[in-house]
Amino acid sequence: MVRISERDRKIVEDLLKNARKPFTKIAEELGITEAAVRKRVKKLERNGIILGYKADVDPKRLGYEVTVFLGFDADPESYFKVVEKVKRFPQVRHLFATTGDHMFMAECWFRNREEMERFVEELEKIPGVTRVCPAIVVEKIK
Repeated sequence: MVRISERDRKIVEDLLKNARKPFTKIAEELGITEAAVRKRVKKLERNGIILGYKADVDPKRLGYEVTVFLGFDADPESYFKVVEKVKRFPQVRHLFATTGDHMFMAECWFRNREEMERFVEELEKIPGVTRVCPAIVVEKIK
């Protein structure tokens, strides 16, 4: 774990809440200059703490009516081949290697249930995939 100062931690927390928050506003809240905030952010980026900036969007407003978390497993010898194949699907927004009930968890967006069902069938056909368990998101709470 990389140790960072409380000021840097506050900057990261602010950017997690709103990546578009002006550095001048962060500086004002921390009692430092805007240049100091900019310098700290550049250092956080160089050190791999801040990896990038992304838009948080509502999939439904983009026409994706079904959001699914897919837990799935693969034969250990097929691990890397399965990862390479699954991460290429445009429906897969995030892909995680996990412990617990499944080897992998994927967040996927689909236009409708039929598209989701076709995708699950396609996923099940990938050599090495042993189990696929979709969980449809009913409501995003946080």
